[in-house]
Amino acid sequence: MVGQLILGLSILVILHELGHFLAARAFGIKVDKFYLFFDAWNFSLFKFTYKGVEYGIGWLPLGGYVKIAGMIDESMDTEQLAGPPQPWEFRSKPAWQRLIVMLAGVFVNIVLGIFIFWMLTIKLGETYTPNADAKYGIVAGSVGEKMGLKTGDHIYAVNGIPVVRFDDLTSSDIFLNNTVLNIQRGTQKLNLTVPANILNDISEKGGIELFINRDPRFKFDVDSVMAGSNAQKAGLKKGDSIVAVNGAAIAFYDELQVQMQKSTGQQVQLTVKRNDTTAQLTAQVTKDGTLGFFAKRPLPKTVKYGILASLPIGASKAWGTFTDDAKSVLKIFKGDVKFSKAVQGPVAIAGMFGSHVDWIRFWSLVGLLSMILAFTNLLPIPALDGGHSVFLLIEMIKGKPLSDKFLERSQMVGFVLLITLMVFVFGNDILKLITKH
Repeated sequence: MVGQLILGLSILVILHELGHFLAARAFGIKVDKFYLFFDAWNFSLFKFTYKGVEYGIGWLPLGGYVKIAGMIDESMDTEQLAGPPQPWEFRSKPAWQRLIVMLAGVFVNIVLGIFIFWMLTIKLGETYTPNADAKYGIVAGSVGEKMGLKTGDHIYAVNGIPVVRFDDLTSSDIFLNNTVLNIQRGTQKLNLTVPANILNDISEKGGIELFINRDPRFKFDVDSVMAGSNAQKAGLKKGDSIVAVNGAAIAFYDELQVQMQKSTGQQVQLTVKRNDTTAQLTAQVTKDGTLGFFAKRPLPKTVKYGILASLPIGASKAWGTFTDDAKSVLKIFKGDVKFSKAVQGPVAIAGMFGSHVDWIRFWSLVGLLSMILAFTNLLPIPALDGGHSVFLLIEMIKGKPLSDKFLERSQMVGFVLLITLMVFVFGNDILKLITKH
């Protein structure tokens, strides 16, 4: 987990800072340092100098930076500003050039995110379950039931727009927009509004499955039995249909799951239909509420695209991540979502990478994080690219730069704010981890 996290973040940080570096050099601005992580108190793990630029790896893993001559940045080196402006310094360049330098890192992250999602679309295409195939409706979780959903409901439209892909019912659009679900329940049609604060419940109680299961409701047979499992010991075989548990009728896989959770660690009597006969099997349910077999379920649909056709689809996925971040921040400011529920830090992200290397998952997360990094850096907080950009826009409107003293103090305030947020995020991750276990 840690190795993948460091590799992923290193790729993002290096390319982000490379954007600033190349833009600065393109305008003839001198760059003194290029660092992955921070060399706080001038201590670095590794460094070398090439063509007047010091490249290195710092010891403090909170991002990275390029030290641009004539600019007040995270290094807080104000001595360089004591003398008269030099033609190769940041402060000597027109405001529009400085603005491009500031936004270049964000630009690179956006391009990288689009590129990764584009490549993933070329390789994988799009896999989804057509909503028309969800003939038995949804499986509602506890959070979904709380808002009025019932297992077996058919959600045929969202805000009046027909649902083509079942997977869209668990997408971020459902939770971040003012969403009304259009539902068919038997012969009745009704509309249910998704609560604005539903993300608090989902985050607190364990995930998206508590709203609606990612799979539609389905009938099932045993597809395969794990060797040495309780299912194998009980005599369960491929092709069997479990029609009852302890006498309670079973028609759908979610009904079996409910019965298994009621009987964790206990023996159960399974009524099994095998070919044209019915058999009674005794099985031991694990503490996790499983028997040890895989259910045969409806196969999703996969659509493949060519190189050019994949580009707009990949770009749309990347941009959707960016806009979701913006909507999430808006919900936090409106009070719909608690900040502690909405943010995830390095500890939580490491868990998302997993304990073994899956390159598809790795690059999917790197693409996702690239767009998140782009959005985060655009926030108008001093010390971030967005804060620098706001000051430059003010300078362009006023026609004269803000004072060095103001910029220095703003940088310090922004840096303290970012460190405070980082401490909170780390603590929040650790608290969630402890509470979960």
